[in-house]
Amino acid sequence: MQFGMVAGEASGDLLAGLLMGGLKARWPALAAAGIGGPRMTAQGFEAWWPSERLAVHGYAEALLVYRQLVAVRKQLGDRLLQARPAAFIGIDAPDFNLGLEARLKVARLKTVHFVCPSIWAWRGERVHKLAASADHVLCLFPFEPALLAKAGVPASYVGHPLADAIPVEVPRHAARVALGLSERNVVVAVLPGSRRSEIRHIAPSFLRAAQQLRAARPDLRCVLPIAPGMRPQIEALVAEAGAADAVQLVDGRSHEVLAACDAAMVASGTATLEAALFKRPMVIGYRLHWLNWQLMRRMRYQPWVGLPNVLANEFVVPELLQDALTPEALAAAVLRWLDDPASGERVAERFHELHSSLRRDTARAATDAIAQVIGS
Repeated sequence: MQFGMVAGEASGDLLAGLLMGGLKARWPALAAAGIGGPRMTAQGFEAWWPSERLAVHGYAEALLVYRQLVAVRKQLGDRLLQARPAAFIGIDAPDFNLGLEARLKVARLKTVHFVCPSIWAWRGERVHKLAASADHVLCLFPFEPALLAKAGVPASYVGHPLADAIPVEVPRHAARVALGLSERNVVVAVLPGSRRSEIRHIAPSFLRAAQQLRAARPDLRCVLPIAPGMRPQIEALVAEAGAADAVQLVDGRSHEVLAACDAAMVASGTATLEAALFKRPMVIGYRLHWLNWQLMRRMRYQPWVGLPNVLANEFVVPELLQDALTPEALAAAVLRWLDDPASGERVAERFHELHSSLRRDTARAATDAIAQVIGS
């Protein structure tokens, strides 16, 4: 059984790696190739290009690399049409994948898109492009298939694979032992994103907030898990901020850091859902190039951008966006969580309910849906 696959950046690589576990359980001799990251290659995926090639932060930076991305998509499409896999599975990255899927679908290759674009949050017109591109959509959230059905897009709710991968009961003590942290320490997780451009815009505020937290609470430890390949950039930003004494850096291990922490500063994206599944109070921060921000602000349908708030349909945790993302505001918001444990416990209860609703053995459910699409 052969599949073409494309996953962009760390979150897509994580989702694709989990999906490949389900695919290999059904088809042990599975072969898959395309664009992917380390979690996929660890499962035997053949990466013709690394997923980092698609890690673009907003419209302004996409314009700078537009020609390169178009060239990669053309070459990838040519190779897939020559190989004729059983199906192509595009994991997230809709701006790249939907155009590729449309070309493959016209050529009668089966196409599956894994992760419904956020048509409920902004750019709702993409549902029409999705209809022209994907034979089937695998949805992470329970309300999405009904939205797609209105546009005639076949879809299945498969739950969120992170809800299966993250334990319902958080192994806080074991995580602290693994990271060399004491039970006496107050621990704040610092997750400023996984893309180079994202980190450049967001990490300086997070690092300076960590300094302020350490000054306010000398017993506090800030721990920053570094995404693969990002250590040089993070170390340079830590040095620039003078935050070496305020932040402990660890390679990867974001799940251990979230399990161990008392609160978190998190860049908007999949990491906010991970923090919620670890039942942790958080402050969501995000900053874009000013042009990207102007465009996105006008196209937004909802007052919140963080996934925990979107899924709860209210501001369960604070969001500091664009100009509001200052070190002072971040530190103050984190301290409010630390100084009010009862509020943190109430949020943990909400996140426990969310975890239960998203737990569906996603890898198996997604594999079953893909098998139906390809008739196998």
